[in-house]
Amino acid sequence: MRVGLVCAHADPSRHAGGPPVGTHQHIARVAAELAGRGHDVRLYERRDAPDLGATETVDGYLVERVPVGPAAAVPTAELVGCVADYGRWLADRWADEWAPEVAHGHYWVGGLAAAHAVRETDIPIVQTFHSLGVEQLRRLGARYGAPDERIPLERALIRAVDVAVAQSNDEVDELTRMGLQRISVALVPPGVDTEQFHPDGEAAPREAQPRILSVSALEPGHGQEDLIRAIRMVGDAELVIVGGPPAERLAGHAEARQLRELAERNGVADLVTLAGAVPHEQLATWYRSADVVACTPRYASAGRVPLEAMACGVPVVGYAMGGIADAVVDEVTGRLVQPGDVRALGVTLRRLITDSAGRFAYGHAAVDRVRCSYTWERTGAALERLYERVARCRTPVEAA
Repeated sequence: MRVGLVCAHADPSRHAGGPPVGTHQHIARVAAELAGRGHDVRLYERRDAPDLGATETVDGYLVERVPVGPAAAVPTAELVGCVADYGRWLADRWADEWAPEVAHGHYWVGGLAAAHAVRETDIPIVQTFHSLGVEQLRRLGARYGAPDERIPLERALIRAVDVAVAQSNDEVDELTRMGLQRISVALVPPGVDTEQFHPDGEAAPREAQPRILSVSALEPGHGQEDLIRAIRMVGDAELVIVGGPPAERLAGHAEARQLRELAERNGVADLVTLAGAVPHEQLATWYRSADVVACTPRYASAGRVPLEAMACGVPVVGYAMGGIADAVVDEVTGRLVQPGDVRALGVTLRRLITDSAGRFAYGHAAVDRVRCSYTWERTGAALERLYERVARCRTPVEAA
């Protein structure tokens, strides 16, 4: 099958301004998995640097860089104005020698470009939002910083797609509240590379005291402040926060400064370490170094971090929401607490840190759960079945 994956951003690991790095890794892994299953896959992303080639073959699929907008990194808000040009470029490309049997948009801007490209064709659209503006706004409140156009354009995009792919049960519910029929929503959780994330292997250096690890971007709404307040109740344990800019640039990072000031005000500055950015290929060593991985964002459509930690045999304490609630089975692979309940978070972390037998049991169950239910092979197979279903039921789609 010919599959066109459309992402309006380029690889955000080179610069700020795009979707989270984990989102791009997800798209690239989906492309590689589908190519490995024998499909003809092309991934479209915006060309954002003049020295980048127009095409590149990666892991069996073709990356085509679309020359729209400035050849530079731009924030998402500025990409909205490029959607029509992006869609026209795709339409012209697909009118030539190669056209997808299914177009799969990623993130809301990529989905809009795909919808524009196929509006006069019978090519069906599958859409993965990765996050939804209306839910982010509700959970983040004043910390929500997306463009004003995002929510109305996401609602318009919902009317244009054949099927939306949700990555958690919470996202399924949100998409149906936004107007999609349940039959038009497919739950396909992200996969985990179990060859990279597994219990056996090196661990990052650590002190003798127990380690609680947090892996997330250093941005408002990611919940590190809750962990800093909760660590006071844990006792003799260190909190290591991985994420944000490289360690040498943390001093000039506003969120890092605020977290350090919060730790000082709470009297736990000596227990909190900001480690900065860690290459994704080294994350497994950090997971293995932890006694517990804590996941406390205000919003999480997918459960990438808890699943990676679980694959490494580490129990997870997380907020009962989104992909975290789907990934973690309470009192089986870790513990779930209500979002924002700092006291419950601290008490739960303290009890688990002092329960070595419980951590051992949770860790073994976590590895089994990931290997049975969250491999990339399962994710690829689910998407393959979905593409075959929508391709059999081709109908013209409404332009967003």
